[in-house]
Amino acid sequence: MIELNITSMTCGHCAAVVTKTVQQTDPKARVEVDLATKKVRIDSTQDRATIERALADAGYQPD
Repeated sequence: MIELNITSMTCGHCAAVVTKTVQQTDPKARVEVDLATKKVRIDSTQDRATIERALADAGYQPD
């Protein structure tokens, strides 16, 4: 399980883009977004660095 803080995630659209980005990286990934705390929990076969790069490319740099 990968847990990331993404402070730039500020709305429902942001949460949807984060979810979509992770699922494009790993279609079987399970993604849980808590917008209130700006945390994302990801169950994926991809490594953390790959997911972080994909999110950064989408404009959401994990803290």
